[in-house]
Amino acid sequence: MSFSLIPNMIVHELTDLTPELLHSRGIRFLMLDFDNTIVPYTCNEPTPEMEAWLAEMAQSDIGLCVVSNSRRERVVKFCQARGIACITHSKKPFPKGIRQCRDQFSLDLSHAALAGDQIYTDVLGANGAGVMSILVTPIHLHNIWLKLRHVAEKPFIALGKRNKI
Repeated sequence: MSFSLIPNMIVHELTDLTPELLHSRGIRFLMLDFDNTIVPYTCNEPTPEMEAWLAEMAQSDIGLCVVSNSRRERVVKFCQARGIACITHSKKPFPKGIRQCRDQFSLDLSHAALAGDQIYTDVLGANGAGVMSILVTPIHLHNIWLKLRHVAEKPFIALGKRNKI
């Protein structure tokens, strides 16, 4: 596939992605990063808005699966409590987790997207695997390393702004 750090789409929050918007882009399956996309690194509970969005998506015909690099049990517990499929240790930007999701759900990757908060893992991994990349503004940059990473991502975010909704 392609090596690109430029997101196909940018949204302010994950909750900006509606089933109607995804359908209009040909997306029928949405892979989700976990930390700083669904909940902050420092929290295990979603906001009421995120909880409502997850419930709305579960009622739609858009398939969902969390594809996370995390090795923590909190991701699995969160997903189990909400009936969301989950793949951990995904090794993004490498295609391992995306391929595992593709195989588990028999996906046509041309109708799939991955939404996440990081250029160097989520966007690069999605673009490399041939799925639409959706960059979500990080929920909370709570330490210096996350802030520095975000600064290093700014040029690619600027290039991707033409794809912001």
